[in-house]
Amino acid sequence: MKKLHAIDLFSGCGGLTTGLEEAGINVRYAVELDSKISMVYHVNHPQTVMVNSDIKDISDSEFKKMGKNIDIVAGCPPCQGFTRINSKNKIQQYSDERNLLILDYFRAIKIINPEFIMMENVPEITRFDKFHQVLSDLQELGYKIDYHIINVKYFGVAQSRKRLVLIGSKHYEINFPKKKSDNVKTVRDAIGDLKIRKLKDDQLQRIHSHHTERIQNIINMIPKNGGSRKDLPLKYWLECHKKKNVGFSDVYGRMRWDSPAPTITGGCLSPSKGRFLHPEKNRSITVREAALLQGFPDNYYFDAKLPKTLLAQMIGNAIPPEVAKFQGEYILSLLKNR
Repeated sequence: MKKLHAIDLFSGCGGLTTGLEEAGINVRYAVELDSKISMVYHVNHPQTVMVNSDIKDISDSEFKKMGKNIDIVAGCPPCQGFTRINSKNKIQQYSDERNLLILDYFRAIKIINPEFIMMENVPEITRFDKFHQVLSDLQELGYKIDYHIINVKYFGVAQSRKRLVLIGSKHYEINFPKKKSDNVKTVRDAIGDLKIRKLKDDQLQRIHSHHTERIQNIINMIPKNGGSRKDLPLKYWLECHKKKNVGFSDVYGRMRWDSPAPTITGGCLSPSKGRFLHPEKNRSITVREAALLQGFPDNYYFDAKLPKTLLAQMIGNAIPPEVAKFQGEYILSLLKNR
């Protein structure tokens, strides 16, 4: 069976590429706008040609040149504009410019004309009119498409995270499984043995959130292994948390050792944005712990000199490598079973 070659659009720091390469697929090109994030990608994937550019500025002729002998066009068009949708399943238009990048994803597919396409995104994208427009256009190009919403915890990721995954093919019927296994990895599986794995002295293990003395004292009192601010006497609650009908009850919560982590977001180093406190230690998870919970390898490079907000963003926005690996393996299985 021939080696498959892919292009990774909106590559970020390389979660999708990592998974495809682990599946045995060669990623020839990657496209990433942010120069600092593309640098992190390049250090980890030096064999891939990194195109540090806005996808809108890549001409059709450039895509045609990159697309020679490409079998898979894959990518995750930025989804921040979709996550604020509260339309109760109505298909609507949204003004956020990032939402329109899905049209450039389609443009690349139309020009390159690969056998396979892959896309990953937030579930809310199904309520966006341009998503359904692109689906219709892809079908007109001859693609057979399967998409559904999965939870990555059933694909070997120590995290509960719902995502839309889409696979299409010109010549193969696609029936992508909704689960790899019912067995789930836990926080303990991902970060419970860092001393044994010699990650204790990792520079990224020293990067986590820091707080005022008052907030740190509150964190110190939160019960270990799954406790939250709600377990504390009311006098220790922050004023903003005392108001009625205040959401985000998981803020200043600890992860549980023997459960998957909550969704690792771009705010994963800030306990004020979710259940991002370490199960035992009186701190948020670290950059390395966030990466491991997302499914990156132990030795994956992140530049410790970058702002921790950017580090959290690139990790939280990444496609979990294990999910991309399974998608890649699924595509390869189609070729084997033909």
